[in-house]
Amino acid sequence: MIKVNDTPVDRGESPDLMEPMLIRESSKHHGELTDLALELVSCATGFHRSLPESVLGSLADLVRLVNCYYSNLIEGHDTHPIDIERALKNDYSSNTEQRNLQFEARAHIAVQQWIDDGGLDGRATSSEGICEIHRRFSELLPEDLLWAEDPDTGERTKVIAGQLRARDVKVGRHIPVSAGALPRFMSRFEQAYQQLRKTDAILAAASAHHRLLWIHPFLDGNGRVARLMSYAMLRESLDTRGIWSIARGLARSVDRYKRHLMECDLPRRNDLDGRGHLSEEALASFTQFFLQTCIDQVQFMENLVQLDRLRNRILLWTEEEIRLGALPAKAGMILETVLYRGELPRGDVMTLLNLSDRQARRIVASLIGRGVIVSDSQRSPLRLALPAELAPRWMPGLFPDPR
Repeated sequence: MIKVNDTPVDRGESPDLMEPMLIRESSKHHGELTDLALELVSCATGFHRSLPESVLGSLADLVRLVNCYYSNLIEGHDTHPIDIERALKNDYSSNTEQRNLQFEARAHIAVQQWIDDGGLDGRATSSEGICEIHRRFSELLPEDLLWAEDPDTGERTKVIAGQLRARDVKVGRHIPVSAGALPRFMSRFEQAYQQLRKTDAILAAASAHHRLLWIHPFLDGNGRVARLMSYAMLRESLDTRGIWSIARGLARSVDRYKRHLMECDLPRRNDLDGRGHLSEEALASFTQFFLQTCIDQVQFMENLVQLDRLRNRILLWTEEEIRLGALPAKAGMILETVLYRGELPRGDVMTLLNLSDRQARRIVASLIGRGVIVSDSQRSPLRLALPAELAPRWMPGLFPDPR
């Protein structure tokens, strides 16, 4: 929780206090970390190249819900992806608290969609870009979620969208830099992490993640902003296509994640621990944890959506729905075709199913009604959708079953 002091001051801190910003090339850990970065490049590239283009888009849509769910879970807010998906369809809970969390989740989805559309390209670690992440997220929040409360006094302070905090704060044992020092620290942050070589940019996704949290530029929302920033850095340096979730990995190891962050707050241990004010050993350990978590999540998703295995799970569900009378016969042929081809022109459906135009359109309509295929218009090709509601059957383990 955030503790707010009464009077903001500029204590004159030097940005040198957050050095090192990057793991030195001369560090004994640099080679091992570089190997992990290259392994991540290989895994991520191979994964997205293994999938049809249209499946990539459908998977990215689902992973946005997954990212949102796990990022919010780290903050202690449990909004299930099915409830997030309902919010995207303007289907909100009648419970005020749950509805507010749905609005929060919808805000997160909107910001990630903006990032996926290239809105942050080249600016992920700029002060202006980081403030825009915060502004876009906060502007979509309900009023109840725009207040930071002092846990000791109960004093509430309004969070201003996109603005650096104007007051001093304390986060656990860590006392971030004074409010007046924020502009020069953010300037140094931007200088350190802009225009890096590809491998260094991948390594920097971890370093920047901690250093932004260490600065704590906003009164609230810093954790989400840091994870969205790191997501944007990896998206750009790896061309991730948004089809795997680092937030899922961090949430599943949340105690280790938070312990690493706290250890990175510590000063240099001895003369062998780098040359900066903060511990390079701790930063290297966090970077290793961060990159290994990324690799684990890529491998998890790759295993989950291997086309033959995904096909079997989809067709098993389809057969059950046909037996129950919820889908017409031959619906599985359409789903199987769009899975492997990526797209199915509407004019090809009659030939594929060997049915009349009327019968073919009825089957297509039923699948669209179930939300398992989509089309940009009534004449556009059909594409596979991956609704959160069916993820427990189609993609088991991606997130917990709803309670």
